[in-house]
Amino acid sequence: MTWLTALLRRPPIGWWDLVDILVVSILIYEVLKLIRGTRAVQMALGGSVLVALFYGSRWGHLETVNWLIRNLVGYLVFAVIVLFQSDIRRALAHLGRAPFFRYFAKAESAEESIEEIVMATGMLSTQRIGAIIAVERQIGLRNYVEGGIPLDAVLTYDLLLSIFRPSSPLHDGAVIVQDDRVAAAACFLPLTVNPKLSKELGSRHRAAIGLTEENDSVAIVVSEETGGISLAADGRIERGLDADALRARLRSLVLQRRGPRAREPRVQYT
Repeated sequence: MTWLTALLRRPPIGWWDLVDILVVSILIYEVLKLIRGTRAVQMALGGSVLVALFYGSRWGHLETVNWLIRNLVGYLVFAVIVLFQSDIRRALAHLGRAPFFRYFAKAESAEESIEEIVMATGMLSTQRIGAIIAVERQIGLRNYVEGGIPLDAVLTYDLLLSIFRPSSPLHDGAVIVQDDRVAAAACFLPLTVNPKLSKELGSRHRAAIGLTEENDSVAIVVSEETGGISLAADGRIERGLDADALRARLRSLVLQRRGPRAREPRVQYT
């Protein structure tokens, strides 16, 4: 009962101790999420076996096994770095894209993303290729991302043009953009049931409106029949936009999403 007496005599737990435990718990949880489904899982299991052998050898007085494990630990650290360097890079990149660091990111990244979307939209409009691009803001679109084809690729206008080519297997559906990444393609969005909408609006326009009725995302639509560019936000749609107008609206909706809400311009329902 000596260990129980020592445990009961420990000093009381303070607020900083709880914070310490919380930080360690979050770190362990994030590490487990990163290694899930990768080769690092087998490495973690192997490490657990070595730890069990180390303490088991101490308890069972297996001096040779204990000496062997103690001398192998130093080499295993270098072996892990060499064998899992790609996983380590991925983990650090994931950490750098965390919301805490993203808050301090410069606005140039968002400006570049908007410019890529505007360029791709203009090209699709010229060629009369139908498209719908949903831009995530504060409310996540994870449900729609999981229903499509995950990409997690850097946002470029070349990629958007390739996706919406009629010959592409991903053109039928929406592209979801998260910050400067194309999260998924071929995503199907909910259609609006608003009876006030014009009958001229097709399924892409109704899907864009339906999506923005449920969350704060922004959806850009290119009509396949006319090549017209439309933008949906807050369950309303603006039609007949050109590249400059689209760029200005995206800047006001995406770049200023953390600031005061700007006055909405007149929208078109018919």
